[in-house]
Amino acid sequence: MKKSITLMLAGFLLFSCGPQENPSSENNAPEISTGQVTEITTTTASCPCNVTSDGGAPVTARGLCWNTTQNPTIADAKTTDGGGTGTFTGHMTGLTSNTTYYVRAYATNSVGTSYGEQRSFKTNQGELGVTFTDARDGKVYKMVTIGEQVWMAENLAYLPAVAGPERGSITTPYYYVHGYNGTDVNAAKATANYNTYGVLYNWAAAMAGASSSNANPSGVQAICPAGWHLPSHAEWTQLTDYLGGLSVAGGKMKEAGLDHWKEPNTGATNLSGFTALPGGCRNYSGTFSPMNDPAISANYGYWWSSTASEYAGFSWYRVLSSDNANVHNGSSDNYGIAVGYSVRCVRD
Repeated sequence: MKKSITLMLAGFLLFSCGPQENPSSENNAPEISTGQVTEITTTTASCPCNVTSDGGAPVTARGLCWNTTQNPTIADAKTTDGGGTGTFTGHMTGLTSNTTYYVRAYATNSVGTSYGEQRSFKTNQGELGVTFTDARDGKVYKMVTIGEQVWMAENLAYLPAVAGPERGSITTPYYYVHGYNGTDVNAAKATANYNTYGVLYNWAAAMAGASSSNANPSGVQAICPAGWHLPSHAEWTQLTDYLGGLSVAGGKMKEAGLDHWKEPNTGATNLSGFTALPGGCRNYSGTFSPMNDPAISANYGYWWSSTASEYAGFSWYRVLSSDNANVHNGSSDNYGIAVGYSVRCVRD
C-alpha cells in the first residue's frame, strides 16, 4: 500500500512540476485583409491590403496572388511586397485585357500562409498597343484605355508647318520641333526629336481656332484627328483622380527607366500605359528648353488642355518632371500661351 502511494505521488510530482505548454502562447498564421481593386487598366491593376496581425511570428512575405479562377494561391501569379504588419499596396502587371480576375492578399509566417477576402475585377478592353491612323498625314499612333477614357499613348505629331523657336505669338498658330530651327517640314520630320517627342504647339495652334471648353468631354477637336479631341482641364483631372491623385499620378503616367527621363525619374512605373515623355517646350523667351543638358538636374514634359482659366488670358496645362511623381496643374498668362507644349488627344 505504501509502495502504491509513493508511486502515485512521484507520478503527480513528475507531471505537475515538469514544463507545461501554454496553449495561449502558440503561434498562429497571420491575419490579412484584401481591399478593393483600383487603377484598373488593360494590363495592370492595384489593390490595397492590410496585415492586421502577425499571429505571434514575424511575417516574412506578403503580397497579392491572382488567377482567372477563384481562390488563387501563392502558387499562382503573385507579387512580393516585403514583410511585417501594416498596410501596403500590391500592383498587378502582365494582365490580359478584357478579362475577369480573382485576387486575394496573402501573408506568410513560420506557421503558414493566410489569405484575405477574394476580390474580382475585369481589365479594360484591349486598347493598349492598338493603333489608329491619322488620315491627314498617315501617322500611326498607339492608344490606351485608362479608366473610362481612351488616350493617345504618344504625343501628337501632326505638323502642317514648322517654325524656329524665335517666332511666337499668342494668336497666330505656330508649330515647333524641339531643337529644329528651320522651316522645312520634311527636314523637321526627319529629326530624332520629332519621331520621339512629336510636335510642340502654341495654344493658338493646339486650339485651331476653337473656343475654350472645360466640359467633360471637351467637345473641342482642335488640332486632334477626326474622332478625337483636345482634353479639357476637367478631363485631365478625371485622369489624375483615377490614378490616385496629383501627388502620385505622374509616376504612373511616366515612361519607366532612364532612356528619356533623367535620373532619378522618381516614381516612374507607367502603370497607366500613358507613356509620358519629357518633350520639353518652346520657351516664352524664344528658345527651346534644355532637354538633356547635364547642367540641368531635371527634364520635363508639358501638355495643353482646351481650357482657359477663369482669369482672362490664362489657359491650363499639365507638367511632369523627372525629379518627382507629381502632376502639376499650371496656367499660363497672355504672354505665356505663346509657349510651345505637347498635345495628347482623347477619343470621342
